[in-house]
Amino acid sequence: MDLFTTAAGIDFLARYGHVLAGIAWIGLLYYFNFVQTEYFKEADGGARTDAFVKLVPRALWWFRWAAMLTFLTGLILLGARGMALTYDIGIGALMATFMFLNVWLIIWPNQRILIASNTQVQGGGEALPEAAAAAPKAALASRTNTLFSIPMLFFMISSAHYPLGGALTHASVPSLILVLIIVLALEANAIFGKPGPMASVKGVISCGFGLTVLLWGLVAFL
Repeated sequence: MDLFTTAAGIDFLARYGHVLAGIAWIGLLYYFNFVQTEYFKEADGGARTDAFVKLVPRALWWFRWAAMLTFLTGLILLGARGMALTYDIGIGALMATFMFLNVWLIIWPNQRILIASNTQVQGGGEALPEAAAAAPKAALASRTNTLFSIPMLFFMISSAHYPLGGALTHASVPSLILVLIIVLALEANAIFGKPGPMASVKGVISCGFGLTVLLWGLVAFL
């Protein structure tokens, strides 16, 4: 019963739920970016339409609710940590929060348009005119989430197994400011910009590791 009645037990359950939901969320994110998107580039129109009607809605249901559960359990953990919040977990949480917002405010609304458009086409109607603009918006936000996921996971794991910056209150102010500027600039690009090198699978993976090295260098040496 201690598992449900003590602070340590609740912290453990939140951590367990956070990891479990995070695996589902990031796993589906990688499926969308590394598998489904590449398949859609090669599939014929009928197969792509059928997948949008029958497959994509199911995958997106698990995707968005896994993101929600990951975010909520993360808030519980951050609240439990209090003054023990570290610089690296703070950076990871910042990127994860933007990823969560991208799912619910950009990816899902635009994917709903694409699903509705393909459903209409499969029924013999015309594609929705707004679908043409919805597709690149959803794709760019999804690519940005893939980009963020690589350093986000690095910093989340390092918070327990390789602490980088110590307590957040004692972190280097210049490094914190630069990290914030970089993350905010990338998020702004997710909303208003273009994919650039992130357009390809190889490109987004390379950019993700490059961003990890850059942010780690700022934390470690500034």
